[in-house]
Amino acid sequence: MSIARKTIRQTLTIARRDFIATVFTPMFLFFLLAPLIMVSFSLIGGLGASSIAQGASDRERLVLIADPADAPLLRRSDQRLRALFATGDEPATLEIETAEGDVMKQAHGALDDGDHDVAAVLAGPLEAPRIFYRPGEDRGTNYLAALADTALRLRHGAGGSEPVKIEVARARSTISGQHAAGFIAVFGVFFLTLLLAGQAAGTMAEERSNKVLEVLAAAVPLETVFLGKLIGMFGSAVLFILFWGTIATQIGHVLPHGAARATTALQPAVGWPMFVLLFCLYFTMAYLLLGSVFLTIGAQASTIREIQMLSLPITFTQVGMFALASAGAAHPGGWLAIVAEIFPLSSPYAMAGRAANAPGLMPHLAALAWQAMWVAIMISLGARWFRRGVLKSGGPRRRKPAG
Repeated sequence: MSIARKTIRQTLTIARRDFIATVFTPMFLFFLLAPLIMVSFSLIGGLGASSIAQGASDRERLVLIADPADAPLLRRSDQRLRALFATGDEPATLEIETAEGDVMKQAHGALDDGDHDVAAVLAGPLEAPRIFYRPGEDRGTNYLAALADTALRLRHGAGGSEPVKIEVARARSTISGQHAAGFIAVFGVFFLTLLLAGQAAGTMAEERSNKVLEVLAAAVPLETVFLGKLIGMFGSAVLFILFWGTIATQIGHVLPHGAARATTALQPAVGWPMFVLLFCLYFTMAYLLLGSVFLTIGAQASTIREIQMLSLPITFTQVGMFALASAGAAHPGGWLAIVAEIFPLSSPYAMAGRAANAPGLMPHLAALAWQAMWVAIMISLGARWFRRGVLKSGGPRRRKPAG
């Protein structure tokens, strides 16, 4: 055999060996599906955001206070004007209320409706009505003005309505702002947890291969080892967040005026100070829950490949929990929201969203205690599995009595 043929044969043998070693592994399947996984992540986030936006838009209202005799005319005018808008670009749903007593007081009461986001209210005679509107709601205000003018044209054949527009400051946060803040809270807890908690598995696997875990287990209880490592890695995660959080606080100075104004509409129901505190607490719980799972994986795995194989299902599970919590945040108080708030792995995400949508604080105290209990359970299970699976010190198994 010539030297050239021998070299080619040896080269192809090595190439075939490496090809088989690379392709016939679970990680290669993950590599093939990586684009699909990335698209799925994007779709889940986009669907969650659109679901929350749709839920908020369903609660937007325009209110018109008029005499019962004018209601049919106003509805005809509304139908005629809405036909001019493209599908999906129509104004908010119009509600016509019967005038009762003090019309102006009734208009202010309608504007402060706690179940809907009322952008503007028209009250008074169509020839010279008063339109009370919230800051930034020019579109709804102009629509009500056009509606009054159209109604006069249908009645007399000519318009001439001269409305008086009165801006009324908001006394509370809007439902759309609460929903937006809720989605940001859910996504923020999910993203930070998924980004930072995964390092726990690699750290545990490295210390297991170096026999450091065995040395620590001989000196202190395994539960203490697991909890101590979890707290130490959480400290590094906090430093990471403080570093980038400090940078993020300066972004507002360089944002365009429109974007900066949009951020001011984000008003959580519990208020910003309590919202920030609850966000930090729920991130802590989410990190401890997911970190304890990754610690268990890292303690059981002996190679990086095993860690990757075991971590992938956990990551997919977390994406599912994020989707569940996002759906719950879009419909607060629904059965999906309740399931997401109770299930341990999705509870931190869902409760962070609840902090933006509901003002009560007692459910958060119960949720934090519930999540802390599950952190203790996961650490205890991780230590027990490591003791029995790796240290082989779980004690003798009970034998079944002879029959």
